[in-house]
Amino acid sequence: MEIDDAPNMGYLLGAMESEDVEVREAALGWLSSAPWRDDDLAVATARAVPELARLAHRLPGHRADLLSLLSGIAARDEWPDGADPAQPAVTAELPSLLPFAHDDDPEVRDALLPLLVTCRPPQALPLLRTRLAEEPDPAVRGHVVTALALLEPGEGGWRHELLADPEPKVRLAAAEDLLRTTAPPFPPGLVDACAQAYAARPHDLDEAHLAPAPHRRFADRLLDDPEAALRATAGGVPLAFEIAEHWRDREIEVLPWALRDLQDYYEDLDQLGRLCCVLPAELHARVRERVRPYLDRDFVLRAAAVAALARAHAPEAVEEAVRLVEEEPFPPVPPGPHRVVRAVEAVAEVFGPGALPVARAVARRVGRGHAHLIRVLEHYPEVALEVVDEVAALVPRYESGHAWAAITLLGALGPAAGDGAARALRDEATQGCHSSVAVYAAVAHHRVSGDPGLALSLLEREGPASWPEFAGGLGPAAGPLLPYLEPRLAPGDPVGAGSAAARAIWQITGRTEDTLEPLARCAAADNHHTRRIASVTALTEMGLLPRFAVAPLRAAAESPRRVVRDLGDRSGLHPDYRLRTAVRTLLATAEVIDARD
Repeated sequence: MEIDDAPNMGYLLGAMESEDVEVREAALGWLSSAPWRDDDLAVATARAVPELARLAHRLPGHRADLLSLLSGIAARDEWPDGADPAQPAVTAELPSLLPFAHDDDPEVRDALLPLLVTCRPPQALPLLRTRLAEEPDPAVRGHVVTALALLEPGEGGWRHELLADPEPKVRLAAAEDLLRTTAPPFPPGLVDACAQAYAARPHDLDEAHLAPAPHRRFADRLLDDPEAALRATAGGVPLAFEIAEHWRDREIEVLPWALRDLQDYYEDLDQLGRLCCVLPAELHARVRERVRPYLDRDFVLRAAAVAALARAHAPEAVEEAVRLVEEEPFPPVPPGPHRVVRAVEAVAEVFGPGALPVARAVARRVGRGHAHLIRVLEHYPEVALEVVDEVAALVPRYESGHAWAAITLLGALGPAAGDGAARALRDEATQGCHSSVAVYAAVAHHRVSGDPGLALSLLEREGPASWPEFAGGLGPAAGPLLPYLEPRLAPGDPVGAGSAAARAIWQITGRTEDTLEPLARCAAADNHHTRRIASVTALTEMGLLPRFAVAPLRAAAESPRRVVRDLGDRSGLHPDYRLRTAVRTLLATAEVIDARD
């Protein structure tokens, strides 16, 4: 018996009582998704709480999973279609579930704890105190400490006594909650207790037990105090890279521990390379020595090592990057090709003209490998022009992103790309079967041919408000598109959309009277760093800054904590530093004027 793509609740509940283990597990998989689904199945699962509680009694092999499902249902506040929260229904079933606190299976005892914290029945505190005294499993006992601390009002001085408990997991749970209730700066003794408990039983920090708010894992809480986080890192907690991700100008301090904690993951090598972007040159040798052994590892680690070595200014990075590009076949599935791109980008950024052999290797493989490889040729136009016909031939090739990369490169080459490139771009813009590619091709055609007509017609057809950066790139020639862009300056529009339209209008007209304020609001706001940097750059080019934006921008420039976080690839200079540099330049050069706040 198999579950189809749209199971109903009656079928799932019946499947849970099947004799077939695989059928039960498949049904449980559907049911377990209810706490984060937004469909009828989620609502039906919430309404089936009594049946789920009955199954928890009937199916000991799935009891822990069913209790976790009930906990997720109880913790969810908003349900689709205006359905009422299900916590009262779960709370009503809780008396029959409380005996599972003494179940023989530690996973079952553990799964009951979030239910107690979420539903807060009157029996919770005495039950948890009993479990704290009797629980034999160290991990479960540590989670009991967390649950009890979240439910018990007052100072909870009993947690201090547990800092000397023989079980590291219990000590860490007590210290974790003491951190939660202590304001930074954290006492050194408490930090040391965390580090010592962790070192006695280390684990993956990303796999720590998650309890409901306001619980916070000890590693996350330590990051609120960089000195405490550094102290814990010296004590063995692997927080070096996270400290550098949360706080500015800490790279030198975390380097020894980053080298110590480096794991055999390409992400760690990326983050080590990121540290090198701001480390003084005299420290690069330590990184090079630590990373070079990875050149003898598998392809993905070797590619990541090449990128890190480039950031550490290791001269062999150029030759190693050529080897990566020319190696055939290299792993065709992610992250193999992507790692080659990262390595080539790092080498080109660091070595510039010295990376010409890498550019030539890329040119010899145009159309093979990762499409973004050819983007490096934007920095080597003389090499790109040698293969411009091969690049132009990629314009209609949509698969794997070759069309976008080729069009971008041809646009960057401008008039030097020649008539053949102009024809390929015009053909794609007028005869292609992908509307987004057509817009890109039309804009690149303008850059190559100097004729804005094709780009104007496509942008007007597609809606220039959706492509403001392209409209602005046309300059004064985009005047006919202004009626589509100017409504986005209305105060009610989102800050990001308004700033993009304002930047485009300024590029087209040079007006500041209605574009200055939207740009300043975006620059001063807590939004995506790419939009903020674009707005800051535009204000710098204008040479003007409204007074209301000065204080928030100065705070962004002076903050010791990161203003933006990098949620993508952690390679290259941190975007927060790019923003800080741009803001400092703006504050140092712009004329501050009074404007409508």
